[in-house]
Amino acid sequence: MPEAPEKFDAAMTTWQEWQDAPWGRLRYAVVEANLARRLDSLGGGPLRILDLAGGDGGDTIRLAAHGHHVTVVDYAPAMLAAATERASAAGLTELVTCVHADVTALPAHIREGAFDVVLCHGLLPYVDDVPGVLAAALAPLRPGGLFSVMAINRHSAALNIAVRETDPAAALAALGTDRSRTRMFDSAMTLHTAEEIIPVLRGLGCEDVRHYGIRSFCDYITDDARKYDPAFYADLERLELATTARPPYMHTARLFQLTAQKQDD
Repeated sequence: MPEAPEKFDAAMTTWQEWQDAPWGRLRYAVVEANLARRLDSLGGGPLRILDLAGGDGGDTIRLAAHGHHVTVVDYAPAMLAAATERASAAGLTELVTCVHADVTALPAHIREGAFDVVLCHGLLPYVDDVPGVLAAALAPLRPGGLFSVMAINRHSAALNIAVRETDPAAALAALGTDRSRTRMFDSAMTLHTAEEIIPVLRGLGCEDVRHYGIRSFCDYITDDARKYDPAFYADLERLELATTARPPYMHTARLFQLTAQKQDD
């Protein structure tokens, strides 16, 4: 069962602080760059983008700033209120629409919206029926449109524990489970791998699936304070961008991102 929206609303301040931290900034910068690799293929002019479980609009605001029309859907009211405030502060109100709904019960005007791009970022760890959720997420996407899914990479779990917590016993235990827990949202999670999700996407009618890694190095550098230094951060961002699609780094990155094209009817 999905977590109650109140858990996500309660962590609003912590979540916003995380986004402003170096690791949060890297998450958004690399995802945005990976999307940009493929958006040009959808034709010129503003695109209609759907950001499912988009929270307070971290991806939405960046895409709207490029002139795209973005609809952000989330079931946590405080998150959507924050997205509305961010759009207003950025002068993007006319380009951002907020909809309160669950991804598996989208209103008809969203479900049948024929969007050019659909994002499903950070949702999979919190759902039980991954194929069902992905099918629901793909429904509003027009044939030939671009789909992007992002989630925590299970391959990174043991490595992250060993490096950051220096606990080899706990790292060994992590090898045998797909269960984890997020302290920020006080919620249980199921961890996935890109190798598991790629065939699901293909089975749902996706093609040209591309695999990227997000934060291939950042999370394994234990000196977090140094990441706030502008020069160090700039070097780290360049490294992350250079390796996001470069084997073997995306296989052990903290997050994986998959982009794919929905097959034409």
